[in-house]
Amino acid sequence: MNSSAPLIIIDDQRFLQHDTGGDDHPEAPVRLQRIRQSLEASSCISELVFLSSQTAKRRYLKMAHSEDWLFRFEESVLSGQTYIDHSDNQICFDSYDVACLAAGAGIEAIDLIEEGKGKNIFCLVRPPGHHAEQKIPFGFCFFNNCVVAARYWQKKYAKKRILIFDFDAHHGNGIQSAFEEEADSYYISIHEHPSFSYPGTGYGDEHGMGEGKGSIVNLPLQPGAGERQVMELLNTVIPEKLVKWNPDVIIVAAGFDAHREDDMSGLQYTTELYYHIGKAVKAWADQYAGGKLLSILEGGYELTILGESVEAYVRGILGK
Repeated sequence: MNSSAPLIIIDDQRFLQHDTGGDDHPEAPVRLQRIRQSLEASSCISELVFLSSQTAKRRYLKMAHSEDWLFRFEESVLSGQTYIDHSDNQICFDSYDVACLAAGAGIEAIDLIEEGKGKNIFCLVRPPGHHAEQKIPFGFCFFNNCVVAARYWQKKYAKKRILIFDFDAHHGNGIQSAFEEEADSYYISIHEHPSFSYPGTGYGDEHGMGEGKGSIVNLPLQPGAGERQVMELLNTVIPEKLVKWNPDVIIVAAGFDAHREDDMSGLQYTTELYYHIGKAVKAWADQYAGGKLLSILEGGYELTILGESVEAYVRGILGK
C-alpha cells in the first residue's frame, strides 16, 4: 500500500448486503454506489487509495454497546425479523455481519493511522451509526461507528482527548449519550434545531453532566440556515472551542443530509459548503492532531447530489 496516499477511502462491497427492503427506504445500498461513482469520476481520484474494511471484534463493540444489545441484534437477524423496534431500522439476514464490518472500518483506519500508513482516512460505511445508543437502535443505526472508533483509539493507543465533530443534519444522540458524563471526550454537533428535526435532542443548553460538564457543544440551526451560518461556526465559534480543548485526535461524523435538495431536513446547505467543511476539519487536524483525521459516513439520502457532496468534502480535505 502507498503509505504516502493523501487520502485513504475504506469501503467494501459487503456493505451493500445490508438490505433495508428496497430503494424506497432512504438508507439503501445505492447510496454507496453513487458516492463511489462520483469519487471515481473526480479530478482527485489519483490521490485516493481504496481499501476494504475488517470486522469489528466483539470486545471492541462492547466498549460502546451492551452484551444484551449484541445478542438481541444477532438473534433478530437470525430469526428472520425485518426490523428492530421501529420500521426505520430495517434488517436482513446479513445486517448484523455488515454492521460489524461498518464498525470495524474505523478500527482499521485507526490502525493504519497509528502505523504511519496514512493520516487522512474516510470510511464510506453503512449502516450509519451516530443515532445508535448503548442498548437501543435508532434512525437506521445499530452500532455507533464513531463511538466504537473513539473508544478503540483511547484504549489501544492511549489517545486521551478525543474530538468528535458531527455535521449531519440530525443530532447524534448516540454519540452524546456515550460521552456526556466523561471528561476525556469532546462532542461538537452542527444540526437542525431539535424542535424541527429527528431525534429531538441536541438543544443548545445540553452541555454534558458530572465530569463531562462542558464537553458537549450543540450548535443547532433554524430551518433555512445555510452557508452563512455554518461558515460563521466553522471560522469563529468552533475554533475558539478547540483552542481550549486542544484535542489529540479528531473523528468526523460526516453526514450529507443537510443539502438543500435532501428532504430529510429543512437546512439549505450547498454542495460547495461541504468543500469548506472538509477544508476546515483538515485545518483543525493539522493544527491539533498532527494532521491525523478520521471521517466516518453518516447520513445523506438524496441520490442526485449525495455523490457530488461527498466528493466536494473530499476535495476540501485534499485542498483541491
